[in-house]
Amino acid sequence: MTPRRIPVPLLDAALVAASLIDAWVHFEPDEPLRMVCAFGAAVALLLRHRLPLPTFLLTLPSVLLTDAIFAGLAALYTLASVSRKRVLLAVCALAFTISRVTSWPSPEFDLLDTSTLIALGYTAATAAAPVFLGQLVQARRDLSLRLAEISEARDHERMLTAQTVLARERAQLAREMHDVVSHQVSLIAVRAGALQVGSQDSEVKEAAATIRRLSVQTLDELRHMVSLLRASGGRLTELTPQPSLADLPRLVSSSGIEAELQTDVPDGLPQTVQRAIYRTVQEALTNVRKHAPGATATVRVRREDDTVRVAVVNTAPTQPALPLPSAHYGLVGLRQRAALLGGTVTSGPTADGGFELHLELPADGTA
Repeated sequence: MTPRRIPVPLLDAALVAASLIDAWVHFEPDEPLRMVCAFGAAVALLLRHRLPLPTFLLTLPSVLLTDAIFAGLAALYTLASVSRKRVLLAVCALAFTISRVTSWPSPEFDLLDTSTLIALGYTAATAAAPVFLGQLVQARRDLSLRLAEISEARDHERMLTAQTVLARERAQLAREMHDVVSHQVSLIAVRAGALQVGSQDSEVKEAAATIRRLSVQTLDELRHMVSLLRASGGRLTELTPQPSLADLPRLVSSSGIEAELQTDVPDGLPQTVQRAIYRTVQEALTNVRKHAPGATATVRVRREDDTVRVAVVNTAPTQPALPLPSAHYGLVGLRQRAALLGGTVTSGPTADGGFELHLELPADGTA
């Protein structure tokens, strides 16, 4: 567990309080100048983050004239934790040391005296401690930043690797769709065309024409999907042209089932809402054709205040459904699309054995 850091304002208050206590302990009523310097040094610590060097200089008089040195040590530590100028730090530590060992206003500084040398060494060590501690904190902060950069670089590398794998899989999927699915749909279109030309029955001709038309549309969509898959990893390919409400009549008429369209939605809906409505109706009619052969359907699209409501209701099937392959993701995808637009999709059986699907979306297309 990472230890919780002390809040900066609380730490500043603690340092100022400790400096004030240090000045109070060494309080001398008969020497007001020294006391002013001591208390002024404590208050100067409030500037240590914005002005570290001036703050240290403001604490030097207290170190020179009094025994209250805590503020000077705190200011020296702050300067060492943010400055990368080693010479400046050495000069500041030397200034602290000289100020501390000098008895002002009557300096007694004799380097030939053993006690002076001992005091000088002790004071120099005292001054070096906050400098080393500040540099250590700075190095730790730099190390944390480097580790964060390394972690970010690794995450970026993993993302690029995942994108490369995804691009490879999409390219393989595009080849499979082009080589297998497109080929089989092309054969369906060719055989349907041959049946349309060779048959004498009008109903068979109409059914063959419908199969051929749907096969050609499916081929166009497959080719576009293949181009999108192959474009992965490059520039984004625009999904054009996208269906809108103007395409609903053609969708209903070419659905292969008996369906009625009722709509009173005015123009001006966002394209995202129009696409969601189109895809919902398309999926609902596809499900009717697959799972309810012989059923009729009614598609109602209307706007009520700020909500667009879509209902697709079909009657009970009159023929047994064919066992067609299905991934059962159609309704899930519709619910996800609606949720992204702030809407809902509900569905379920009706009392007469049919099925109904309802879509509600905000008219402005915002969640």
